[in-house]
Amino acid sequence: MARPHASRAKGAAGKKPASKASVSKTSKGWMKEHFDDRFVQQSWQDGYRSRASYKLLALDEKDKLLRPGMTVIDLGAAPGGWSQVAAEKIGSNGVVIASDILEMDALADVDFIQGDFTEAHVLEAILETLGDRPVDLVMSDMAPNMSGMAAIDQPQAMYLVELALDLARQTLSPGGTFLAKVFQGEGFDEFLKELRGSFTRVVTRKPEASRPRSREVYLLAEGFRG
Repeated sequence: MARPHASRAKGAAGKKPASKASVSKTSKGWMKEHFDDRFVQQSWQDGYRSRASYKLLALDEKDKLLRPGMTVIDLGAAPGGWSQVAAEKIGSNGVVIASDILEMDALADVDFIQGDFTEAHVLEAILETLGDRPVDLVMSDMAPNMSGMAAIDQPQAMYLVELALDLARQTLSPGGTFLAKVFQGEGFDEFLKELRGSFTRVVTRKPEASRPRSREVYLLAEGFRG
């Protein structure tokens, strides 16, 4: 299988070419939905970089994920919505290491590593930046470039979340936490079993800011066995 890029851009590969008129109509519909979205509007008012910030805020409110002084790794970070929330919650004594294939504007108290997480040198750069710090939380909002075809997209999405879990197993301190976006479909149940083998508590979350029609859910795994 081809190695997917660790990006969250939405593509249209594999679909029948559309006319300019239909593309324009689709784009206008998406833009209207996006700008009418209450979480998008709220992010402008609150100064957050993306509506995704409200997913992490809701998860943190429910599960108390973020505490002052923590060390956090944020995968699939751009444009920085999760890193922004994490940095605010853990404070100046904490550390956030963020990574994405896309560019991300600088954030205070966040070390950003740009590159494709499926490439070994990106993992090495994350580990080098981390040094000897024990990690309290690894979180991943990664997703592949979507083709719209589940037979292609689902295996690639599962590949990325498996890589994120591998990093968590390498870096988490005993008792640490792993949070990842996972798409329901082939491979989901097997991944859930993997998590249960490495963590003492695993739950599924669907924050309100996650669009209802999306197959995405968030798996929260606590109590890393080390």
